[in-house]
Amino acid sequence: MKKCRVAAIAVIAAAVWLPAGPSLAQDTTKEIERYRQMLADGNPAELLEMRGEGLWKEKRGPKNVSLEACDLGLGAGKVQGVNAVLPRYFADVNRVMDLESRLVHCQVTLQGLNRADLVKRPYSLAAGERQTDHEALVAYLVGQSRGAKVNVPQAHPLEQAAFKRGEQMFHFRGGPYDFSCATCHGEEGQRIRLQDLPNFGTPADAQRAFTTWPAYRVSQGAMRTMQWRIFDCFRQQRMPELIFLSQASIDLITYMGVKAKDGTMDVPAIKR
Repeated sequence: MKKCRVAAIAVIAAAVWLPAGPSLAQDTTKEIERYRQMLADGNPAELLEMRGEGLWKEKRGPKNVSLEACDLGLGAGKVQGVNAVLPRYFADVNRVMDLESRLVHCQVTLQGLNRADLVKRPYSLAAGERQTDHEALVAYLVGQSRGAKVNVPQAHPLEQAAFKRGEQMFHFRGGPYDFSCATCHGEEGQRIRLQDLPNFGTPADAQRAFTTWPAYRVSQGAMRTMQWRIFDCFRQQRMPELIFLSQASIDLITYMGVKAKDGTMDVPAIKR
């Protein structure tokens, strides 16, 4: 895998130094895709998935039980394909929850863990830092949905309301730069540095974006969750800090998931 990474870096370096011309953007995009494909054969997130599986099955917390009875939306203990049908309405809490909020809910209700402790620091920070238990559990759970078709439900009124709020937030402009999510993800041909940006107004682009998060970020040496992705988008917009597991975050993920209907999950993916 080390040789592949070295070769991949060389490919990107060559792409960056290509002579300027009308096809530079297309050529660079192709080289970046080659880079991702070379790394995908040895995705470091696979090691995190294995750790997450161990945590899922381990008896933990004051109640000394595992998470194997957790209902993520398809029934107690069922994990195959769950990430493709979340966020969704849960009658036991009378609200819409995404994968990460439901996972925390199960840790509190089943294992007796303290919610404040679980949400205090869900993400690893510095490069090379050991990834959190939350990230490991998410990596395991989303890995169980590879190949599943996205079908975020919209049958319940609260699911429909979450979608509508998410749509409004996606297009809401604010912050010092007057940005919205749609500023970057509402038009064709948008780019940031070497990264092409998916347009959520196009089904194929929405599917490509939603089905490849969570993802391993090579530049950070860490797997990042969907909640982190939304949080970082707010940071880049210079908007107020998005609270982990907030209703706003779940609503945005709901909107994205509904727009990505029938896409095929391929997570954790590889990102630059």
